Amino acid sequence: MRKALNELEQGTLPLERDQSMRAYLEYWLEQIQKPAIRPTTYILYRRIIQKHLIPTLGGISLRRLQPEHIEHLYARKQAEGLASRTIANIHKLLHAALSDAVRRSKVARNILELVKAPRATSPERPTLTQEQAVRLVHSVKEHPLEALLLLALITGMRQGELLALRWSDVDLERGTLQVRRTVSYKARYGFVETETKTAKGKRTIALPPLLVETLKRHRARQQEARQKAGRRWQERDLVFCTQEGNFLTDSFVRRQYYQLLERAGLPRIHFHDLRHSTATILLAMGVHIKLVQELLGHSQVTVTLGIYGHVLPGMQREALQRMEQLLSGEQGIGLSEGLSEEL
Repeated sequence: MRKALNELEQGTLPLERDQSMRAYLEYWLEQIQKPAIRPTTYILYRRIIQKHLIPTLGGISLRRLQPEHIEHLYARKQAEGLASRTIANIHKLLHAALSDAVRRSKVARNILELVKAPRATSPERPTLTQEQAVRLVHSVKEHPLEALLLLALITGMRQGELLALRWSDVDLERGTLQVRRTVSYKARYGFVETETKTAKGKRTIALPPLLVETLKRHRARQQEARQKAGRRWQERDLVFCTQEGNFLTDSFVRRQYYQLLERAGLPRIHFHDLRHSTATILLAMGVHIKLVQELLGHSQVTVTLGIYGHVLPGMQREALQRMEQLLSGEQGIGLSEGLSEEL
């Protein structure tokens, strides 16, 4: 009895038939998670389990899993050069899986509670300056991806949102578009189209005249491509598509994008960094961060602050200069000068 009580306290008392970590993780993913999560999330979870968890933990008994096993896993992944955010995602997935094991009485407690969660650090992403953004706009004129890149740079839409955009989502008369879904290509699965990740992700974006005219020209060229393709055309109503009407692949867009950056003499930044460029340029122009949050489709303004908060301190001097101009406009002296005299 003492031995059993000790095992219960340590979380190693077998409450039902023993099971390997491999068997449990596969069961947890396919039977518990798959029906409740997005297809893209399922693919991500499966990749983490197959690539990172099963090779290291798969042969260990679920009820014999110890904190040392997890700490060894994290140390190994760090040695392999895995990004801290990826290791943090591994921790979150494993914590969720073991929490379900506790709820189903497979183990007495979640040993992840005894393991310090890896800290996810996000390195500051490179962005385009205002001058570089103007150069990019000029360099893409008349290019087949002109409309896509302008839309990415001006609205901050994600690549998956752009490639899933349909003409039924666009109202060129009113100058608006609706972001409703996203698409990505996954090896062995093909194109996976899902709704936006959060409710805020579904949003309406106002289109400035430049984008409206660019999209009109783009639609005219697409109609010519449709006629040329004839029976080979597959109607999907996509705004950005191949010469036969199918989805564009991430890799194709990426290759074309890098070529345009090189032609414009711009740094080789990731496509997603255009989204960061949009946010930083808008904030530097004095656009309220709440409006930036709504444009980007972040679930909360705290998410936007967490990503772009580093931009705000640099705007402090300009804000104070504007305040100085406002308060000293009628007196003809600087606010700082007046304060110096007071002191």
